[in-house]
Amino acid sequence: MLRFGADGNHIIGGGSAGCVMANRLSADSDKAVCLIEAGPRDRNPFIHMPLGVGVIARTGWVNWNCETEVEPHLNNRRLYWPRGKTLGGSSSINAMVYIRGDRADYEGWGAAAGADWDWPRMRELFIALENNQAIHDEHHGNAGPLCVSNLGRVNPLTEDFVEAGVELHYPRNPDFNGVSQEGFGVYQVTQKDGQRFSTARAFLDPARSRKNLAIETNGLVERILFKDRRAIGVRVGGRDLLLRPGGEVILSAGAVNSPQILMLSGVGSASELRQHGIEIVLDAPEVGANLADHLDYTAVATTADREGFGVAPSFLPRAIRGAWSYFLHHEGELTSNASEGGAFLKSDAGRERPNFQFHFLPAILRDHGRKTAFGYGMTVHVCDLLPKSRGRIGLKIADPTAHPRIEGNYLSHPDDVGVLLNGAKLARKLLHAPALARHLREEVRPGPAVQTDEALIDDIRARAETIYHPVGTCRMGSDSASVVDPAARVRGIDGLRVVDASIMPSIVSGNTNAPTMAIAENVAQMMIRP
Repeated sequence: MLRFGADGNHIIGGGSAGCVMANRLSADSDKAVCLIEAGPRDRNPFIHMPLGVGVIARTGWVNWNCETEVEPHLNNRRLYWPRGKTLGGSSSINAMVYIRGDRADYEGWGAAAGADWDWPRMRELFIALENNQAIHDEHHGNAGPLCVSNLGRVNPLTEDFVEAGVELHYPRNPDFNGVSQEGFGVYQVTQKDGQRFSTARAFLDPARSRKNLAIETNGLVERILFKDRRAIGVRVGGRDLLLRPGGEVILSAGAVNSPQILMLSGVGSASELRQHGIEIVLDAPEVGANLADHLDYTAVATTADREGFGVAPSFLPRAIRGAWSYFLHHEGELTSNASEGGAFLKSDAGRERPNFQFHFLPAILRDHGRKTAFGYGMTVHVCDLLPKSRGRIGLKIADPTAHPRIEGNYLSHPDDVGVLLNGAKLARKLLHAPALARHLREEVRPGPAVQTDEALIDDIRARAETIYHPVGTCRMGSDSASVVDPAARVRGIDGLRVVDASIMPSIVSGNTNAPTMAIAENVAQMMIRP
């Protein structure tokens, strides 16, 4: 047995939350911190090249490559769920879109978990974390560790996507994290000087040289160790890493793996644990429950011109110029995050805030980029930001090397079908707005044959996919049924916290990476405060 850390901490997961926690907690030289990541170091060059996101999607190098169970409301399909498996976690493989969400999201968090999670506090954290390279106003920070930038080059198709929204009488929005979220615009991204700025770069790189911080990669945590309902360490690769008195285990493995590790450790629904022969430490039925995610639908078209990115011989000269420009100066087309443009809209005028998010790609996307789509085209994504359907994470077998059971349970609530139907109609309408229609050769999906609501719903069930925002599986709240309390401490267990997207009381209205960092910053400050 190995002992690490006098009054120290073991952090399970070197992803978006874990890197923040490692930085903040190791800033105290009297505390020892051990960060344990199941994947490798973030040395793969395609991590750092923004357009390399398309290559990463095709490989299992730094990706858990999860898959749901058959989804009964999506034609019994299994959906692909990529999750980061490297330092930086999903911030090392995502599209780098920087979105905080709507203030109403955090008002809901405040109602569920108290003032430390309400909008004023969360806004303060977002601003403190941010080092915005382009916007200098009261809504943004310019001195934090996280670099946020405008895209170095915006594809002309993306600019026409924004114009198409204006043609449909929606507002143009230069800053989705400013005064209002509503409207069309180009996303800001977590990049610095044309390269991805993951949480590993923002938070871990500045702390790597600290003598009190140990970073273990390729270390799969098998379970958390307990004594008398107190976390005393973790088992990694057959080794027991034990804490000394006063230390804590911080579980930051994400919305999929955090509940899995809790259940493998004996914290979860007693009935499920018994089924797998796991000794029960604590009966906690909500572990793995309350899974929420954004279901996404795409309208796809080929283009008559070559403005976008294409898999074609004619694109080769551009690709060569782009590679030359990127490797010499970190400029040019390879600095694109692919999902360049976006919009936040209401499904109907009676809503108080947007419940649709759009991502625009100046390219044809097939199967998350895992399949080659030849030629030039464009893809309009739309997702329902406020779904009512809820799923669950469970165990398939009591084996830490096996993927957990993922039940997205998408469209199980009947209201979600109608909302996404309206979103699909709007995505299609955008393709045919004048600014984009002048590029359009043919609508490929849903295609001209799909005209009725019934046919479009059938297409949604046949093709809708995740947009990679699972949250809520270790729900935080002030109520006794929640998995963690407002300080992220696991109820009924001493010395154990969960700090990642799994503790979100409700799903946010946008991409989840920035809120996950803010969660970690908030909990770290709670732990540091006397």
